[in-house]
Amino acid sequence: MNLKKSYTEKYGYERVVTDRNSPLVYVETDMLKLADGQSYSIDEPGKEFVLVVLYGKCEVKGADFAFAEVGSRESVFDGAAETAYIGKDTPFTVTAKGGDVKIAVCKAPAEHYYKPYQIKAKDVVMKTFGKGAFVREVAFTFPETGEANHLYIGEFWVEDGKWGSYPPHKHDVDNLPTEGALDEIYYYEFDKPQGFGFQAVYTPENDINEVYKVQNGDMVVIPKGYHPFTVAPGYKNYCLWIMAGKKRGLLSSSEECHKWVVNN
Repeated sequence: MNLKKSYTEKYGYERVVTDRNSPLVYVETDMLKLADGQSYSIDEPGKEFVLVVLYGKCEVKGADFAFAEVGSRESVFDGAAETAYIGKDTPFTVTAKGGDVKIAVCKAPAEHYYKPYQIKAKDVVMKTFGKGAFVREVAFTFPETGEANHLYIGEFWVEDGKWGSYPPHKHDVDNLPTEGALDEIYYYEFDKPQGFGFQAVYTPENDINEVYKVQNGDMVVIPKGYHPFTVAPGYKNYCLWIMAGKKRGLLSSSEECHKWVVNN
């Protein structure tokens, strides 16, 4: 089972993780890069969207809404992303403003319509998770408090040989409030072009036991199981995590045998 997908940055629209090339049920991710003044229109009935502006700025418009400027950073290492939510059955157009813009187009099947809105970087909650060799900064970029059917999105930054998603955790069983079933996609970038890390995905039953070397533009889909990540020493990593399911939120359970490291 190959859970790794790769995206090479270039102008235009590219479908990277789809309902045809992955085992995920609730989430897909496309990538969009536009030059200053260029536009791209999207019309996919039955789906909701969250546009995560990785760098640059854009205008997002539909028949009944317009966000004049979404995006506030020059790279993924300049704090939290800005986002725009577009509800079910709502065609929209994205136009780059003031230079290139790169966007992760996150989408999910939707049952209900919620009106479009945007989240500014200044309103994103940032937290520090872990300690020592597994400390990382986390941004709750599109939180469960915002109206949506299934999408729940954030970012984390790991550097210099440290670990993220640690202790290993999973979210593949509906056992609330302990754990919820949520699909997930990780998208990676690094502060240097040769930067890299390793992503594991494994289940208690061992029907999935995969490890991938990941570099700029790679994605790993996580249908189930534990999924710890580590970046190589000397490099800084950015990871966009895109989750989706019937219940939204950080509804995960840690691998029992590794819980001790939190209190050590």
